[in-house]
Amino acid sequence: MTFQTLSLEPGLPPVSDPEPIVGGRVELQLLTTLKCNLKCTYCSLGVGEVLGSQTELKYDIDQLAAFVDRHLAGKEVYVTFYGGEPTLNMRMMQDVMTRFPHFRFQLQTNGTLLDDMPEWMLAKLSNILVSIDGGEAITDGYRGRGIWRQVIRNVSHVRDKVGGTITARVTWGNPDTSFEELDELATAEDAFDYLYWQFVADEMYGGDSVEKRQAVLVRLIDRFFAATDTLYPLIPLMGIVRNKVLPTRARELYAGLTQCRVSTHLINVMPNGQIYPCPDMMYAHHMQMGEIQGNWLKKSPLQPTPDMPCETCEAFSWCRRNCMKNLYLGYVKQDERYRRNVVEPICELLRFMGREIDRRDPHGWFAGLPVPVRKRLVDAEVYEYVEIMP
Repeated sequence: MTFQTLSLEPGLPPVSDPEPIVGGRVELQLLTTLKCNLKCTYCSLGVGEVLGSQTELKYDIDQLAAFVDRHLAGKEVYVTFYGGEPTLNMRMMQDVMTRFPHFRFQLQTNGTLLDDMPEWMLAKLSNILVSIDGGEAITDGYRGRGIWRQVIRNVSHVRDKVGGTITARVTWGNPDTSFEELDELATAEDAFDYLYWQFVADEMYGGDSVEKRQAVLVRLIDRFFAATDTLYPLIPLMGIVRNKVLPTRARELYAGLTQCRVSTHLINVMPNGQIYPCPDMMYAHHMQMGEIQGNWLKKSPLQPTPDMPCETCEAFSWCRRNCMKNLYLGYVKQDERYRRNVVEPICELLRFMGREIDRRDPHGWFAGLPVPVRKRLVDAEVYEYVEIMP
């Protein structure tokens, strides 16, 4: 039985669902502020004028604790500090880390203020996602002159103080991003432990841009399978290969639903206390699934529907739906332009990756790996902190 999320009387908060979180884990993504010190040209929070719209918290730590006690009790909780630029509200991060010392913590940041973080906070982070767009020219083109050097310098400064891993998070927007740029990030052991990329959810797939990306993907995949005594730490390839070799891993943590987690156990808390399933859809008020102050939470409204063609796709067994936001806009809302110019090119790139990986015999490659490398591919904790599909 699922309760309706409607008040019986005006002014009363909606009634919470009895089991809004699927499974035993939940990612509590706390947006400390929607203010940012950069103006990246492709920022997804610019949609619906979300970015900069909320600069102060409208709930306090006691209200957050009451929400956790009511809805997340007995769950394994890991917090992602998000924004805007989350380090612009360091006080909030400190309060949460102090109040919930048994939680795990991740930070997603543009990296420009990392050197201002206290060492005790850095030591408590399981992972830092550092947004960077490739090499110096492309990164500075999107983010501003000198940003690439500043970020690399800051990462090097905190590298030995971080309790967990540091992951380079690339939004692959520019079709001229080269293999060399991505390979440099993936192999920069003095800076990053992993490289993760997402194909940009914007109209940047016209002309020969898909073919350019495919050429880079072929070289990255060749590089990945060339390593047999170490692991090339490229998370989209790690995740796809793992899911192909061990198909149950594509379903275990996500109840067979999307691996971006928005259908099962990812909740995004805006500074005003409203909760949404997807950080890129916080402008869509009908997607609200909870509120901190009112202490209510319902099941994510972003769920698979028959309108989505995923289950007949050749990639479904290992992709398990790439991005629910894209699928929702393209097939449920029937935004034909977005489907044609964004969703379908990204899906085709994913299918291309799957075919190229199959050509290199992933099962045979996996069988020859040393045990420590095999374990890292299968059980890397970082999978919990990122969308495994690009």
